[in-house]
Amino acid sequence: MVQFSDTHLGFQYNLDQFKKLAAKINNLKPDIILFTGDLLDEPNKFTEMNKLMTILETLQAPLGKYCIFGNHDHGGYGSAIYRNIMETTNFTVLLNESAPIKLPDGSTIYLLGIDDAMLGAPDLPLALKDVPNNRFKLLLSHAPDLAETASQYPIQWQISGHSHGGQVKIPLIGALVTPPFAQLYPEGLYQLGEENPLTLYVNRGIGTTRLPFRFMSKPELTIFTFKGEN
Repeated sequence: MVQFSDTHLGFQYNLDQFKKLAAKINNLKPDIILFTGDLLDEPNKFTEMNKLMTILETLQAPLGKYCIFGNHDHGGYGSAIYRNIMETTNFTVLLNESAPIKLPDGSTIYLLGIDDAMLGAPDLPLALKDVPNNRFKLLLSHAPDLAETASQYPIQWQISGHSHGGQVKIPLIGALVTPPFAQLYPEGLYQLGEENPLTLYVNRGIGTTRLPFRFMSKPELTIFTFKGEN
């Protein structure tokens, strides 16, 4: 599985850079591609939709392409814009819902996707509806701090973005500012709970927002390799 997140196209990060990213993702030959929100910095002001959709359409994964809403995907009257872009380019938008993924060995895992915490209405019970308890479940949540709630459910993994890893970090101090819902878990790998623990991974994202630079918080493309217990 390959995860990319927080491209924030239109604010410093441009389509030429995104095209190179797409080529890098395809060269990895992922089975599944996951996008965890904030595609455009201001959806209603972005003027190169056709070029963007052409690039998104080139992304290939035999087991599917899946995405969720971030706060910027809702902002700027962007909810319908974002959904249209992603569905037109063969992404499955998970909005408080699940999707079964049948693996080549015949087993099935479930992807769960919930709405953004800042500008949406995340609903974990709705996303879990009709999902068997005895299946591996991977939750996509733009906001990492919702892991506090997710850890109370039978969910094994959560992957998130949103934080940009702080975007600007100071040695010995860390991130100067983290957004709401990304203050407990700003980047990297965490484990929550002792019995039936939830593993959380927070991606630092690709683009920038508000400030046109990063410091000590490198852009990130994440590769996950899952192996069966046997």
